[in-house]
Amino acid sequence: MRTDVKTIPLLIVLSVSQLIAWGTISLPAVLGDRFAHDLNISLTAAFAGTTTMLVLTGLTTPFLAGSFIKYGARPVMAVGSLLSAPGFLLIAAAQGPVLYYAGWVVLGVAGAAMLSTPTYILLNEVAGAGAKRLIGALMLVTGLSSSLFWPITAALSDWMGWRATVSFYGVLAIGVCFPLHVFALPARRPVVTPTPTGTAASSDSGTPTSARGPYILLMAAICLCAFVTWGFVSIVIQLLKSLGVDEAMAIRIGALLGVVQMLARVLDFVGGARWDGLTTGLASAFGIPFGLLALIVGGGASWSIWVFLAVYGLASGAMAVARATMPLVFYDQVAFARISSHIALPLNIAVAIAPPILVSVLTSYGPNAAIGLTLALALVALALLLALAAERRKLGRV
Repeated sequence: MRTDVKTIPLLIVLSVSQLIAWGTISLPAVLGDRFAHDLNISLTAAFAGTTTMLVLTGLTTPFLAGSFIKYGARPVMAVGSLLSAPGFLLIAAAQGPVLYYAGWVVLGVAGAAMLSTPTYILLNEVAGAGAKRLIGALMLVTGLSSSLFWPITAALSDWMGWRATVSFYGVLAIGVCFPLHVFALPARRPVVTPTPTGTAASSDSGTPTSARGPYILLMAAICLCAFVTWGFVSIVIQLLKSLGVDEAMAIRIGALLGVVQMLARVLDFVGGARWDGLTTGLASAFGIPFGLLALIVGGGASWSIWVFLAVYGLASGAMAVARATMPLVFYDQVAFARISSHIALPLNIAVAIAPPILVSVLTSYGPNAAIGLTLALALVALALLLALAAERRKLGRV
């Protein structure tokens, strides 16, 4: 399926709601020091709010699988946007850690209903296997959420204080995201027909009965790839500094890495109709180890940093799209909704634990240990994707 004028309004609606949703929950990156000071908690504890949210999102998403299948993504996303408002208000009202973390718990539950996975399910409802390109297009825009909202959050908090800013974000959830989800997203009739012949059927247990191998391999590969890409990017500035790169240059390289990752998403979007998510994942999984090896071999030399920036940046950027679209290779609409919901739990846990684990290795054992651990996990992920490709051939889906 081509991305044509019929899908542009849908992509605009999802882009606006996801930009607001992801941008407004990235509060600690800008306000972490203010949270820590005013709530009398450590900076680490302030940043743990996001970790709490990600874990709760992962824990909640599997329980929503039945709702996605029965009612479609639109009403679930509408409920999520409503629920996020009290989460922001709890954080804004917090005088200590109790209400602060309670707010992040509420945002985590709301996130399960409206962040990323529900949008992929909705696009799959609209386009089926052709959703890969639509997901890639959406990720092009939502990847800019931090770039857009970090300066907005900083400016608003300087003008009216962080509590009013966080409260305003709760108003945005109700005043903008909720109406968009209710009135501007397409409805879908409940899917009650059996899975078509030749596709992976879904069992009542929530895992595919005819494709246990792909399910396990997909879950493991997606989680490992998320750990590698999310975790390493989160520590890249500190890692480069530990390799002898001065702070200003490390920050510039970190910013450039985001640009290169976005370029990879553009390239995948332009050519994505020619290959599927697993092909993108395999290509990315081959590139990531080479980028990491350049850092180990070069030891912080200029050539190694630029090779890392180009190779790792392109590969990790494309991998973000592959993680979301690889299940489309194996599962139909019903199974995709169920599988995506169940993978969300280990995926979010992997994303949540990756930064503290890698930064602990970096600070305790040095940069080469952190790079080496990431490289080892990247190679395991590559092996899993190669096994997944073999499963695809076995199922006749080449």
